[in-house]
Amino acid sequence: MPAQRSPRRSVRPPGPRTGEDGAARWWVATALVVVAAVLAGLLWWRPGPVDELLDRLRADPAPDPATEPARVEPPAGLDLPPLREPAPVARDVPGPAADGLDPAAVRTALRRPLSDRSLGPHVVAGVAALDGSPAVLAGDRDAAIPASTTKLLTSTAALEALGPDRRFATRVVSPQRGRITLVGGGDPLLERVPDPDAEVGDPPRADLRTLAQRTAEALRADGVRRVEVSYDASLFTGPASSPTWEADYLPDGVVSPISALWADRGVRPDGVRASDPALEAARSFADALREAGVRVTGAVRSRPAPGGADEVARVAGMPVDRLVEHLVETSDNEVAEVLAHQVGLEVEGEGSFAAGARAVTATLDGLGIDLAGSELNDGSGLSRANRLTATALLDTLAVAGRPGRPELRAVLTGLPVAGFTGSLEFRFDTVDPVALGAARGKTGTLTGVSGLAGVVTAADGTVLLYSVVADRIPEARTAFAIRAIERAVTNLAACACGR
Repeated sequence: MPAQRSPRRSVRPPGPRTGEDGAARWWVATALVVVAAVLAGLLWWRPGPVDELLDRLRADPAPDPATEPARVEPPAGLDLPPLREPAPVARDVPGPAADGLDPAAVRTALRRPLSDRSLGPHVVAGVAALDGSPAVLAGDRDAAIPASTTKLLTSTAALEALGPDRRFATRVVSPQRGRITLVGGGDPLLERVPDPDAEVGDPPRADLRTLAQRTAEALRADGVRRVEVSYDASLFTGPASSPTWEADYLPDGVVSPISALWADRGVRPDGVRASDPALEAARSFADALREAGVRVTGAVRSRPAPGGADEVARVAGMPVDRLVEHLVETSDNEVAEVLAHQVGLEVEGEGSFAAGARAVTATLDGLGIDLAGSELNDGSGLSRANRLTATALLDTLAVAGRPGRPELRAVLTGLPVAGFTGSLEFRFDTVDPVALGAARGKTGTLTGVSGLAGVVTAADGTVLLYSVVADRIPEARTAFAIRAIERAVTNLAACACGR
């Protein structure tokens, strides 16, 4: 049987395919091209998800609201008004005059307000420029009861005698094991507990709770668990109130008894002024010590700390320049009196009303301030026996503003701003607004007395020092007298008073 042959497989030479297979591939390729063209046209005519995706890929990353708030787009549908150029917040003024004051212009500005009958028969006023040219005096030429404008002199003397950086420490010493004494250093703003309302950046005030915690830590480290507590407020001497004050000031709570040791300016937690601020402070310290885990035995009592007793702990208060800014802005009577006592200690070695008044007077005299015809009996101006001339107040402001005496500048930086801060926050609201923000001043108020002394920028740019005090105001006319003084300062703000 003849052998069978396998079918012969034809071999196609290399080259392009033809026939049904090639035709199919050609149609597929053509269809893909047509579909791509249609899709491209649709995407061009109506952007869709792909377009949005491409846009997101091309766009910068979303801005971080914490680091780039200006780049964050507003929510959809929020209609914001267009940005406009803000209006100026204050009027432009030319540079300060260099040739002193025009006396006629000053007197014209003051004539009508100072002739207001509401001020009574005795008004002492004056205006000066920072360049040292002679002051222009108006009204009576003698001295008046200055009330709280006295604090300008007390503050200037404190900065000069004590220095702006001095801080007063409240200490705890141990005369023997198991006994400690709280020693007052004359910190006028010592508090019971840390200030809960203190704003960020405020200089911290010293407080008794912190002192107690530091004391407890030191005692535990020394193995002491129980102590007797006493206090020493002997840094200040003499009466706790000025002999020239009204008899009802302490009973009526007008001012606290002045002490080298107190908390919250001698005011108890219930808001009543303590009759013995040092004892109240020592009891608060003992309570804080118990809370810190130390057992306090026996009653808290006054006992002088012996010299050379070991110091256990301390807290230091605010520096003098910040104390000055505080008392000038808020007219704090207690802080002013404590600083006057501290000046007495520094200059005369005695912390009392009498020594403080003498020391403040001597310090100001050394600064070249003309105190002829003036008299000081306290540091706050509560005394109706005080007398100050317009020249004394103007000289004090001028010395505090000297370019070469930056250590005294807190007297001016503490001055309340008309209509905005401190004791002037709600003043100048019924007169021409030209003085708002342009005038600064220290108020002075007693029954029948109203005064204002400070600085004001006049319409021509001249920086003016001014003082206006009326001390025989009919009680029923007090509000009108205050407005008359405000009008006087407002007229100075609107004045072209430079030559």
